[in-house]
Amino acid sequence: MALIVDNPSLQSAVTEYLARDQDAILIARIPTFIQLFEAKMNRSLFVRQMESRVTAVTNPTQTEPEFIALPADFQSMRRMRLTVGAAVGKPFLEYKSNQQMDEYKLSIAGTPAQPQFFTIFGNEIELGPGPDAVYTVEMVYRQNIPALATNNTNWLLTLAPDIYLYGALMEAAPYIKEDARIQTWGAGLASALGDLNQLGLTSAFNAGPLTVRPAGLKIW
Repeated sequence: MALIVDNPSLQSAVTEYLARDQDAILIARIPTFIQLFEAKMNRSLFVRQMESRVTAVTNPTQTEPEFIALPADFQSMRRMRLTVGAAVGKPFLEYKSNQQMDEYKLSIAGTPAQPQFFTIFGNEIELGPGPDAVYTVEMVYRQNIPALATNNTNWLLTLAPDIYLYGALMEAAPYIKEDARIQTWGAGLASALGDLNQLGLTSAFNAGPLTVRPAGLKIW
């Protein structure tokens, strides 16, 4: 079997493992199996490779300067801060629920100032107060895995091709039903995911001693 290095070689490997070359309907579904597996990973996988950092600049002359579009691959927020324009010692933005943000903005009567809070509203970030000047906002967020349907490869396929292989095979299970290999594939997927999660923990926390801090809001 050839190495799994990109989307075509992954599909070839899945075809080989299924060993049902004559089942055209099953083979045609392989891209869907891969898509379904990616959807599951987007909901359940938490490793540092899914973290991304972007910046946006507020414009107080806009009609609604308190709204910033979320990145297209946004999954969940980790933190937000002002990197340019913030008062000394007040860079980080605190999360509020939509209702809390509405109540807060009513309490300040919409007066612009340096943003102190944020909330997620649909596909946008809402700042509170609305910015009174130009600020650079940095967000660190959990992103979706780049889909192989539109990318020839991605970081997960490069790091863990076995996860993609076993994951796609398990998504094929409803089609192949009583195949005795399903249990083997499931065990392979569980082992690969366990290894990846452990790698994520060690790579994130082995840089230095852990410090105990009081529990606070967990955005993701």
